[in-house]
Amino acid sequence: MTAKYSLSMVATLAAWVFLGSVTAQADEAAAPAGDPARGAKLAYTCLGCHAVADYRTAYPEVYHVPKLGGQHNEYLISALSEYRSGARPHSTMRGQAHDMTDAMIRDIAAYFSAGTPLKAGPVVGTAPKVVETCQACHGPDGVGILPEYPNLAGQHNDYIVQALKAYRKGARQNAIMQGMAAALTDEDITAAAKYFSSQKPGLWVPSLPHN
Repeated sequence: MTAKYSLSMVATLAAWVFLGSVTAQADEAAAPAGDPARGAKLAYTCLGCHAVADYRTAYPEVYHVPKLGGQHNEYLISALSEYRSGARPHSTMRGQAHDMTDAMIRDIAAYFSAGTPLKAGPVVGTAPKVVETCQACHGPDGVGILPEYPNLAGQHNDYIVQALKAYRKGARQNAIMQGMAAALTDEDITAAAKYFSSQKPGLWVPSLPHN
């Protein structure tokens, strides 16, 4: 059975998107920009996982670590802040982020988001019904329509699956995503992950810096 979305749910999502845009713009104006050069030095432990192609997490849940190349700066800041606070429960990432200052987080995000930004491309394949709602934030091709929304194009299939399931059961604490994921079946999650992971151009695994 596929999840069904009412007009009221779509309208609510649109309101969330608008309010999120206003809030993000205000926060962006208030916070100083990160320094990618400082971020490169701070991110050396991050690269041990995120700069290794096909690298997977360990037991009990095994899935690819996310690709960070081409990801939005603002989203990376949000993700690291959530790991620091515990809103995202991941022991390794919590251990990495719990002592980070806001400035360190901004610098690391600036480092990983530096370079050529991911641009929208032609849609690959036919979008399943469940993706219609996802597109309000993540775009029809998996490129987030606002910088605080993650790019999903080309992301690892199994990483998207585990993220959506974590939102569905409340392990990841994000009001918008928890509300949307609560209505998803396993079949919906599989279809959405397959669709977004197949989009091109997509995210990539950053390269290890040359000495």
